[in-house]
Amino acid sequence: MKPFQLMRNFLFTCTLILCFITDSSAQQPPAYQLLNNKGEVADYEVMIKDLAAGDMVFFGEYHTNPISHWMQLEMCKSFYAIKGKELYLGAEMFENGNQLVIDEYLQGYYEEDKMIPEITQLWNNYKTDYKPLLDFAKENELRFIATNIPRRYASMIYKGGIGILDQLSDEAKAMISPDLKKYFDPTVKAYAEMAEKMGGHVPPNMLNIQTSQASKDATMAHFSLKNFQKGNLLFHFEGSYHSNYDQGIIWWINKVQPGLTIKSITTVNSSEWETMTEEEKSTIADYIIVVADSMTQTNR
Repeated sequence: MKPFQLMRNFLFTCTLILCFITDSSAQQPPAYQLLNNKGEVADYEVMIKDLAAGDMVFFGEYHTNPISHWMQLEMCKSFYAIKGKELYLGAEMFENGNQLVIDEYLQGYYEEDKMIPEITQLWNNYKTDYKPLLDFAKENELRFIATNIPRRYASMIYKGGIGILDQLSDEAKAMISPDLKKYFDPTVKAYAEMAEKMGGHVPPNMLNIQTSQASKDATMAHFSLKNFQKGNLLFHFEGSYHSNYDQGIIWWINKVQPGLTIKSITTVNSSEWETMTEEEKSTIADYIIVVADSMTQTNR
């Protein structure tokens, strides 16, 4: 083959490769974006240092979103590298009545297959989404706090109102925030919006619905604070509606023990992010994971 033909074939091949690379790159949509509350792309390491400088970090997840769960585990590793044994984890997904079983598992008293039957109301996506977090705590000898109210008590409040608490034993009351009756206010943003979203169809038991929701937030705040000591960093996992806009758990912590440095990260779908106002984007959380609408989901 003549030199001219060789050169022409070489240039043609290079052009094809370049076109393939360019085309492949263009066909790779982002799975997520990590943003700060100014709407700017956030650097992961900068975010970690910022969050680790506080007292508590609340991660608002979408319960079946794999990006949320992957990011939670990565952040655990990063926080541990900075805080070591001062880091402790907490989660909505475990009711506080299971704390003894979890503690015994973390201490290696028995294997996971013995632990699971002992835990009440274990979520169906435990193995894919929350087991890695619990195992991380076990491997690194960290505390893992089951912060949520037992579902039966939230249900009792839903059906019978806050007065039902007076009928419970002291042992039962110990699993519910003692601050609930003292501070619950249905006009607080998180609970008022529950009624507003009903429009003209507010049910007669709306106050019970709000109180039941507040019982979860208040109890998660209570056990977060109960296990906190100066110098600790709590990394807590909850549905995003429990911490967005500094509401829910964060509102209760600020009410009960003001002065702590509390920060948050949340999850939103890209279509939701696009329809939010600038004020909403700047106040929903300190950092936002904007996930592609087409992201596959785990099974709950």
